[in-house]
Amino acid sequence: MNTERYSRNLILPGWGQETQERLADSTALVVGAGGLGSPVLYYLAAAGVGRIGIVEGDRVDQSNLQRQVLYTTGDIGHPKGQAALERLGALNPEIDIRLYPYRLGFGNAAETIADYDIILDCTDNLATRRLLHHTCRKTGKPWVHGAISEYYGHVTTFLPNRGPCWSCLYEDGDSREPETTGTFGPVAGLIGTIQAGEAVKYLTGLGELLVGRLLIWDALSARFDEMTFPKRPTCPHC
Repeated sequence: MNTERYSRNLILPGWGQETQERLADSTALVVGAGGLGSPVLYYLAAAGVGRIGIVEGDRVDQSNLQRQVLYTTGDIGHPKGQAALERLGALNPEIDIRLYPYRLGFGNAAETIADYDIILDCTDNLATRRLLHHTCRKTGKPWVHGAISEYYGHVTTFLPNRGPCWSCLYEDGDSREPETTGTFGPVAGLIGTIQAGEAVKYLTGLGELLVGRLLIWDALSARFDEMTFPKRPTCPHC
């Protein structure tokens, strides 16, 4: 292990060499390498998570560059996943980065997440989030959910057989996808960074996770709010 690379981790209270080695032996799958996925991937790679998977089937569009900080103007038109792979490999060549250049679907979800310790939801649509919920619930995988819209964002963590699930938070209702909205770039950066922090805490066993707690950020008022939510008695999945 390169102790100089991780020296600022190693001098953290409660974080020793065993903690760093635990992180090096851990795996994380990031679903979506866009506005949320960009900071998530950067910080997981920098922290030293041993193997990181990237599920991303889109190409870089010029409109992405306002918030998707993994990419540059030269990446426009190229596959996001490949660009992300190259950036992260340059940042930390000591870790294993694997690319899944497709969209997650019912036919590949369980197999894709099978070999990972934690899943990070950095998607932008209800269908994939619902799929992650069902797949992680069925396979017993923990996952960190993040979402952003305009000047707002939120994040929470779901653990198998502990605390409420995604359906407890989002009761079955209107399943239509919302219209495309603007996104204040720093919101994506902040929420994604919190997601990365949740994953690192889970993988190392440090701190308290956002289980049963939805952390909400309003960039215009510069305020955090927290909403607690219990298991729903009528939840069909708990």
